Amino acid sequence: MPQREEYIHYEDVSPLHTIPSTSFIMPNTYTDQQLVPGQFQHNQAQIPEYPVEPEQKKRPETRQKRTGGVALAFLMLVLLLVFGVGLFAGWQFVHTPAQSTTSTTGSAASSSSTTSGTTQAESVISSVEPAVVELKVTTSQGEQLGSGIIFDAQGDIVTNNHVIDGGQQIEAVLSNGSTEQAQLIGTDASHDLAVVRIAPFAHMAIAQFGDSTKVKVGQDVIAIGNPLGLTETASQGIVSALNRSVSESAAVTISQTIQTDVALNPGNSGGALVDMQGKVIGIPTLAAINTESNTTANGISYAIPASVVQSVIHQILQQTA
Repeated sequence: MPQREEYIHYEDVSPLHTIPSTSFIMPNTYTDQQLVPGQFQHNQAQIPEYPVEPEQKKRPETRQKRTGGVALAFLMLVLLLVFGVGLFAGWQFVHTPAQSTTSTTGSAASSSSTTSGTTQAESVISSVEPAVVELKVTTSQGEQLGSGIIFDAQGDIVTNNHVIDGGQQIEAVLSNGSTEQAQLIGTDASHDLAVVRIAPFAHMAIAQFGDSTKVKVGQDVIAIGNPLGLTETASQGIVSALNRSVSESAAVTISQTIQTDVALNPGNSGGALVDMQGKVIGIPTLAAINTESNTTANGISYAIPASVVQSVIHQILQQTA
């Protein structure tokens, strides 16, 4: 069905404006347009259309400004974060590493000290052991064992007098395992010292004596000998006291001895008591006896000081020259 067209009569509409009765012509084209002054032309085609382009241009500018502001704020936040992390790391570097280094250095120093002490003891033992011999002495009662120290290039060996006392035959067992016949040179029973001699041999180790007058209580010492026939045995301890007088028998009292806590057993007598520089500072001679049980007292032993030993050796060699 065709659409019905409706018409509105002008007389039914209340006019909004009073228009003069002068007639006007509505041209068909824009170029033929003629306007009568004072008249209102109602032409829908000539109503201006204002572009909206200016508003569209302003919006991107606003976004750019906002985007730029957000980017700047983000950049400042990143810079603050980086600066803060750097500042914190610097604080840790100044404080924490110092404490850690101190702790590490302390641990390293302690470890180094322990390692150094162990290495020094090993060096001392290895340097002195070749000069210490085992003495096997045959008597009418059987065989007795002891130790001795090679102290010169002539093959002279110092030991305790009670080790070779009553000996009919003396053999010296060297550190390399070989056995040499030994000859008695002289004795000094009052100081419990004696000298025997073996034939010198190539690369013979000779012990070096130290100054026993400089020994201090508490210093580390090592005893090297052949306790119970166990050759090349080392025992470590400290100097417990100085200038002790001990009775070896009813007839012999040894004065100026060095008291130590080094373990001594039969066979240690005549061996070497050395300091941590590898110098002989005494000759172990006996251990204390617990009179109540008549047994060896643990941790109490005595050595003849090197100063006395050297003096006695000199006298013995002079008498036999």
